[in-house]
Amino acid sequence: MSSFVLAGVALTALGLAGRAITRQGMLTTVKYYKGGFEPVMTRREASLILGISPNSPTDRIKQAHKRIMLLNHPDKGGSPYMAAKINEAKDLLEKK
Repeated sequence: MSSFVLAGVALTALGLAGRAITRQGMLTTVKYYKGGFEPVMTRREASLILGISPNSPTDRIKQAHKRIMLLNHPDKGGSPYMAAKINEAKDLLEKK
């Protein structure tokens, strides 16, 4: 009987330790930019928003913009602020 209790305590401790490690980000790999927006958008920030290289060709910029806007459009429940930032990123990268 005591071995079952010890096994339960050990599994609980292991679970809590695993949860603490993942919450601190030690085991997670993040595939998105975790920072906030800069006061004036730069080419680097625009490329991070669209998920492309700052030197991408125009057709690649348009494809990325369309893909991101489909997911974040205000008519589909997205944020108008995010949609404005996505559009600003596209405009900035298309200027070259």
